[in-house]
Amino acid sequence: MTEHGFVIRDLPAEERPRERMQQYGPEALSTAELLAILLRVGSKGESAVRLAERLLSEFGGLVGLARARIPQLSAVSGIGLAKAAQIKAAFELGRRLAASAEGPRPTIGKAQDAARLVMEDLRYRQQECLLAVFLDTRNQVIRVHTVSVGTLTGSLAHPREIFKEALAHGSASLIVCHNHPSGDPSPSRDDITLTARLKQAGDLMGVPLLDHIIIGDGKYVSLKETGKL
Repeated sequence: MTEHGFVIRDLPAEERPRERMQQYGPEALSTAELLAILLRVGSKGESAVRLAERLLSEFGGLVGLARARIPQLSAVSGIGLAKAAQIKAAFELGRRLAASAEGPRPTIGKAQDAARLVMEDLRYRQQECLLAVFLDTRNQVIRVHTVSVGTLTGSLAHPREIFKEALAHGSASLIVCHNHPSGDPSPSRDDITLTARLKQAGDLMGVPLLDHIIIGDGKYVSLKETGKL
């Protein structure tokens, strides 16, 4: 045991996550055990596995942990800034992997396709984030561009910035998507107003806005499908 707390090697052999991963593979480990490997060191009188279990309990599971910010994580006894940064880095790597596009470029045929493309990127964000999905003439994705990241209560976006990027990438059309940190994707009055502005600008620029999709927690609303575009 170190002066800072229990490390994984202090556990009985059958409880050591690293050894269990090596023998059985990562899929055989519990969420707490995987988290313990990241934490590496527990706190005073508490193993890394027990610390991981407490952390998951305090934040209501893996989803709550993914939503937590570094100050919230580092405030937990036994975590601190270094461990909090390790946890957030792991979630960010997972998010980037989920969002990475390998193989053929995805084609957007309906709102569900666009929602699926950005869902894992947006659903856990604590601030509103507006993305523009640029499409070619066959509705294949050219690029997903982050337009703005706002506050907890709103996101600022100007049509000029969106269509400047659309033209730079040779986009034939586009879809905009943003999240509601509350988890409820119901469109607000501001959402509807922004959609109208973007549609008008797209028609003038010859790069039509095909849809505006609002992402909640595992669900979405298409303003086109609901007749608000």
